[in-house]
Amino acid sequence: MGRSEDVERIVCTAVGGIGVEVVDVVVSGRVLRVLLDKPGGIDLDTLSDANRAISEALDGAPDVAPRSSYSLEVSSPGIERPLRTAEHFARFVGSEVSIRTRPGRSAERRVKGTLVAADDGAVVVEADGASHRILLDDVERARTVFDWGQTAKSRRPVGAGRQEGTGRR
Repeated sequence: MGRSEDVERIVCTAVGGIGVEVVDVVVSGRVLRVLLDKPGGIDLDTLSDANRAISEALDGAPDVAPRSSYSLEVSSPGIERPLRTAEHFARFVGSEVSIRTRPGRSAERRVKGTLVAADDGAVVVEADGASHRILLDDVERARTVFDWGQTAKSRRPVGAGRQEGTGRR
């Protein structure tokens, strides 16, 4: 597969008329993963249209797409969506995030907390009572974090606190 930048350019052009946002494009070996979203969420019909448009665009760009087979995966970003651009971070100020920085680029390799500020060059995350300012160039990977609620171990077992009847009246 061609360079990631070329693939991303083709993907963005292909879905330009569908009304979706390209959240992420990942080329991994012979797999191309494309994450798309739109206001109000994305539906299966839109994903199908985007898949078809991307596939046709790549078929028309043999210098970028491999001549042999490859897998194209087109989906929504999901509940815990990746954050790649300054715009992504700005949109999710106030949300819980998890950020992994590039090795040796930041004092903290992993930061998980509340995203409190974001601009074109950096983000600020409140975690463990401290503020962590992280340059966007130092971010290796980032995503929102969904609060899944109580863990299975902390839930009260079914029937706990209730006494079962003895069958006597």
